Amino acid sequence: LGSDWPLSPQAYNIHVNGVLHCRVRYSQLLGLHEQLRKEYGANVVPAFPPKKIFTLTPAEVEQRREQLEKYMQAVRQDPTLGGSETFNSFLRKAQQETQQIPTEEVVLEVLLSNGQKVKVTILTSDQTEDVLEAVASKLDLPDDLVGYFSLFLVRETKDGAFSFVRKLQEFELPYVSVTSLHNPEFQIILRKSYWDSAYDDDVMEHRVGLNLLYAQTVSDIEHGWILVNKEQHRQLKSLQEKVSKKEFIRLAQTLKYYGYLKFDPCVTDFPEKGCHVVVSAGNNELNFQVRLPNEQIKEGSFKVTRMRCWRVTSSVPMSNGPSGSSPGKSEVKLELAFEYLMSKDRLQWVTITSPQAIMLSICLQSMVDELMVKKSGGSIRKMFRRRVNGALRRSDSQQAVKSPPLLDSPDASREPMAKLSSKLTSVSLRGISHSSSANDVGANDFHGNYAFEGIGDEDL
Repeated sequence: LGSDWPLSPQAYNIHVNGVLHCRVRYSQLLGLHEQLRKEYGANVVPAFPPKKIFTLTPAEVEQRREQLEKYMQAVRQDPTLGGSETFNSFLRKAQQETQQIPTEEVVLEVLLSNGQKVKVTILTSDQTEDVLEAVASKLDLPDDLVGYFSLFLVRETKDGAFSFVRKLQEFELPYVSVTSLHNPEFQIILRKSYWDSAYDDDVMEHRVGLNLLYAQTVSDIEHGWILVNKEQHRQLKSLQEKVSKKEFIRLAQTLKYYGYLKFDPCVTDFPEKGCHVVVSAGNNELNFQVRLPNEQIKEGSFKVTRMRCWRVTSSVPMSNGPSGSSPGKSEVKLELAFEYLMSKDRLQWVTITSPQAIMLSICLQSMVDELMVKKSGGSIRKMFRRRVNGALRRSDSQQAVKSPPLLDSPDASREPMAKLSSKLTSVSLRGISHSSSANDVGANDFHGNYAFEGIGDEDL
């Protein structure tokens, strides 16, 4: 067999969003499969790679890894299975075991936009929803407003601003996710998680909601995320001195980039290859401020309703061996590409190369979710939360953003590219070693956009 191949039982690395989430053995995945079959029936659950009696050859190990990867993605893509407690709790438990963090009571610090820290006592095994509830309860935020907020993993930059890594998902344990990064720059922050500023009214009805929204708005203005001219700045200052928080927010709502999430400077191929760009997401669009090669700055927006589909791809040179699971290093190259309806009959691919590609994709997905809920006449309060057996759980529309894991090859030295995956509904991340043109990626890598179908000629 040679020493390159670990002896059975084979362990597989599962990457979620470009970060090592957990290691699992074939037998554990088989156990998950059997439990899913018991709960949902054999006709719902995809076929599982068969057991083999003899030791696998390296080629068979690789084949099995690919089959397991396909299996995990098929489960994740199925709304029932992928959103199921069985599947998510399997990933959470595996994350905790891999990081070898025992279940115990800990104090977790969660940041607010104004730099304040909320300390909550939680269990290391508490999932994202539990931690969000604990923070809300510590702040006295009423139950029906909790769903307007989310926890985000951020990285503090040199100037004290934050770079958004991702929104914490239901298949992870926030305490484990943040401590396993072994880097104090990574923190968890509470922020609003809706796009339409009309929902600010619901949040402002309550004192705590108002304070959180106010702190976030002040912070976004201070960091230059929201554009303010001298006269507006003077008005805002005077409202701040009078502590007129609602009026302050009302004025801010009229400003450019209010309610947008601003991303770190990155690179795009629009309007030409290699342009530096600052992307902001908000108001159902991605806004580009592009620095052209002649140093001219151009600004434009891509509406989410005119994106036919998008995908996230990644390539990872595995120079540093299997231990290279620390995020934020240059080895992971992530790209978000979307196909855009430029004019009535012209679609064009636009690519953004950024370590925050996954966060960008999550933003697009949640904008589409929100549009679809509004279109169907649903209410955002219902969209965020519903009670199941007395426990509070996110509703299905919030389940739309998924990240299925992808299994790594057990042997890092054999292949220079590691395969990664993030599945946001139906996007999977692929290690792309040679080219990443639109036509060499299988159709199942695309994330189709349901909001796109509603475009009429008058929108163009």
